[in-house]
Amino acid sequence: MSTWTIDPTHAQVEFAVKHMAISTVRGQFKAFTATGETNDAGIPTALTMEIDAASISTNNEQRDGHLTSPDFFDAANFPKLTFTATKITGTPDALTIVGDLTIKGVTKSVTLTGEMASPIKDPWGNQRTSLSAAGKISRGEFGLTWNMALEAGGFLVSDEVKLSIDAQAVAS
Repeated sequence: MSTWTIDPTHAQVEFAVKHMAISTVRGQFKAFTATGETNDAGIPTALTMEIDAASISTNNEQRDGHLTSPDFFDAANFPKLTFTATKITGTPDALTIVGDLTIKGVTKSVTLTGEMASPIKDPWGNQRTSLSAAGKISRGEFGLTWNMALEAGGFLVSDEVKLSIDAQAVAS
């Protein structure tokens, strides 16, 4: 068994959401921590992640301020988003990670799919691996319901949010 700690300088926690039903707005969280464990076959057996809600960045300061407000993440009252894996199945090349995602005090089960690289030794003698995982959530299920109706029909922000995590980790 190996224990891993995310290397935040070589990791991204990103999301994408449709805006006005015609384009995609992408963003990321810049502050997060994560740890995990793998068995002797290199398959993850545990994974936990904590994300700083106020670290959201969409490359637009006004929008980021709105996203951290009570209309969305309410970062002042709910400073952390958390994920804890409850079941991990598959092989390193085809993983399914089911876990509890908590946003704004609401916890829902989420399924991510992805892959984990075989460990390697870096030039400084550390064991490293990486995990890439993706999934989708309904933001409304987490109480992120702010929206505006569009004159042509539909809404300003879609309910579906695509999630993507690419993370390098170091054996601890």
